[in-house]
Amino acid sequence: MNHLPLIIKREYLNKVRNKSFIVMTFLSPMIMIALVAVVAYLSQINNDKKRTISILDETGVVGEVFENTENTTYTLISDTGFETAKELVKAKKDFGLLYVKKSSDTLNLVESVNFYSDESPSVSIISNLERKIEKRLSDIKLQNDGVDIAQIRASKTTVNIAQETFGGEKTSKIDSYLKLAFGGAAGYLLFMFIIIYGNMIMRSVIEEKTSRIIEVIISSVKPIQLMLGKIIGTSLAGITQFLIWLILGSVLLFLVSAIFGIDLMQIQSPQQDMINQAMASSEAQNIAQDLITGFVNLPILNLCVAFLFFFIGGYLLYSSFYAAIGAAVDNETDTQQFMMPIIMPLVLAVYVGVFTVIEDPHGTVSTIFSFIPLTSPVVMLMRIPFGVPIWQQLLSFAILVCTFIFTVWFAAKIYRVGILMYGKKPTYKELFKWLKY
Repeated sequence: MNHLPLIIKREYLNKVRNKSFIVMTFLSPMIMIALVAVVAYLSQINNDKKRTISILDETGVVGEVFENTENTTYTLISDTGFETAKELVKAKKDFGLLYVKKSSDTLNLVESVNFYSDESPSVSIISNLERKIEKRLSDIKLQNDGVDIAQIRASKTTVNIAQETFGGEKTSKIDSYLKLAFGGAAGYLLFMFIIIYGNMIMRSVIEEKTSRIIEVIISSVKPIQLMLGKIIGTSLAGITQFLIWLILGSVLLFLVSAIFGIDLMQIQSPQQDMINQAMASSEAQNIAQDLITGFVNLPILNLCVAFLFFFIGGYLLYSSFYAAIGAAVDNETDTQQFMMPIIMPLVLAVYVGVFTVIEDPHGTVSTIFSFIPLTSPVVMLMRIPFGVPIWQQLLSFAILVCTFIFTVWFAAKIYRVGILMYGKKPTYKELFKWLKY
């Protein structure tokens, strides 16, 4: 009699009814959204902070280049000495004082510029000041050499090479980054899913083995059915948890933004001002157009179908390894010696995908690793956005399925013997012997 559906149902219900599973299913997205909201709130406070920077320019050369921004006000101090200026800035509680010391060589102010403040300024603030001074001194040097700066600026030309395939499909250099982002997100999601729920399968096997429940179950169920039931049942529970996280997380994001007025887009990097200035230029429209074109050029249907099949295939392949390890040991401490051979191919797949696919998605290294079953679920998902022939995808998936079938047979052999073994740490040599039973 086929007991597989009953085992899948039992495993699924045991997981979703578990108190810790229920608590973490609803608590995890709340914690994540709370952390994101706190970071966004702190970033919003930091971005809204008003600063006043006083400038004492004894050279009279660079002070005029500083223009007020939304959050920073520049105040020029004149007709006063350095010590007096410091006391004045401290009295007004300004953020800091930029002091440009008078020098015999006005154009060489490397050792003549200092910034004084009570608190340590951020890297972005100092970099912004340095950039303005450097630009001003460079302009002065060019003027002294008789160079027309306006003519130089007018002569600058931006070249954006239009890209198009022989079939007439227009592309751009942004396409590569967009494709890598889609492929990388798919590969990373699979990586995390395997790590989280593969460990859950392994712990479930160890728990039943140590509680001796398995001895009763195994008397009426084939080991391979029991193993597959655990893998599929736990997978369905994981998918259920993931969907709840997605729905609940989206709702919480909306509520946090609407009720507390926290702009989650306020999580900005120190270089955000530079990025905003760049986006404000005329090139921003071209970049936006390239992004739209790149998104349209993505093989969305192919990506969705391939993601579904390679995700399921890759997860089932690695889950069978986790189930075999759980059957071979008595506690989680003993699993460490067997985890490295499983984790290393996953890590290797991510590195190959990131460092080779972006440079040469159809190169020898990328192609070979997209056919190796232990790395193909990640690498092939990263290659597909760049245009992989259907026959290569089908061949890679066929190899993955055949490897999964072999792995299930292999893992079932270990599972059949290991679930009834107690009190002894198995070695690789003993695992090989179990395959002969």
